Amino acid sequence: MMDLWHIYTHMFRSRLFEEAVARAWQAGRIMGEMHSSIGEEAIAAATVLQLKEGDAMLLDHRGTAPLVIRGVDMALLYREFLGHPDGLCGGKGGHMHLFSRPHLAASSGIVGATGPLAAGFALAAKRLRPGNVALAYFGDGAMNQGMLLESFNLAAAWKLPVLFICKDSHWAITTETEQVTGGNLIERVRGFGIPAEYAEGWDVERLWPLVQKALVHIRDGKGPFFIHATCVHLEGHFLGDPLIRVFRHPLKEARKLTSPLLAALSLKSSDSVSHRKERLEYLLKTIGKAAKQRREDDKDPVKRLRKKLLAENKNRLKEVEQQIRTEIDHIISQVERYEKEAKR
Repeated sequence: MMDLWHIYTHMFRSRLFEEAVARAWQAGRIMGEMHSSIGEEAIAAATVLQLKEGDAMLLDHRGTAPLVIRGVDMALLYREFLGHPDGLCGGKGGHMHLFSRPHLAASSGIVGATGPLAAGFALAAKRLRPGNVALAYFGDGAMNQGMLLESFNLAAAWKLPVLFICKDSHWAITTETEQVTGGNLIERVRGFGIPAEYAEGWDVERLWPLVQKALVHIRDGKGPFFIHATCVHLEGHFLGDPLIRVFRHPLKEARKLTSPLLAALSLKSSDSVSHRKERLEYLLKTIGKAAKQRREDDKDPVKRLRKKLLAENKNRLKEVEQQIRTEIDHIISQVERYEKEAKR
């Protein structure tokens, strides 16, 4: 049964936790790239909240939201991101390579790797735990990886209990997906004999029944199911994404870009000035598209559901959100206090 208040609680908790993680990254306390799942909360909630004990989750480099919603200790996650030896994976996994045995959850930064992992977990479930499923998340870029296509083929041939979820943001870092991906992704998957359907990944109310339908199909022993869910990565490909920086701080970023762009236009080169102008126009157009996509609040899954619940019961919503803020603040302050004590 779909309980929107229960779903929102998990989505909002995940959002606040990732916002706290983003602040730590911006403060320089988390090293390296940080790929946020902010904007994917509806996809994570609609799938993870319908899993049963014994089901497996295979996550890509944006695994924070599914792990939080599945119930992984956020303090352990935060310590892991900070590189603590007592983090979820001993401080060695960062945010992309995580594993939680009790939750049968594993993530990988290798594009497309969740396909083979899910097929393995699903084969084990079919043999040892009939009725359990494996959930595989990946982006649209992974749809061009051979190992994922091989996983579709094997899952279809052996009727493995896998739910494949493609989270399509329409971007391959700073390249629009349509420029590097041919054909229709749903038709591509159907070519393997796998049922495949589309959903707007920011609308949890429509996504929930589709996931429910898919899981019934899989648990009945009918083989895998594929869902193509669109989404918007509200923080870009990674925290500090240049397209997002220009969108949020146009004047500041424009000063940094103006001189090198003008220098590139006037540079003596075998490339024609007209062609360089075309590339500059393309760059500005790309920035504009990225900005427009993130101005549409109806594509922010948390804001979208919040608007509905606000109209339903404003006081209840305020209470729920305050409880979660207190919870997240406590976790973050607890870990940071522990960190300071450990350095003494």
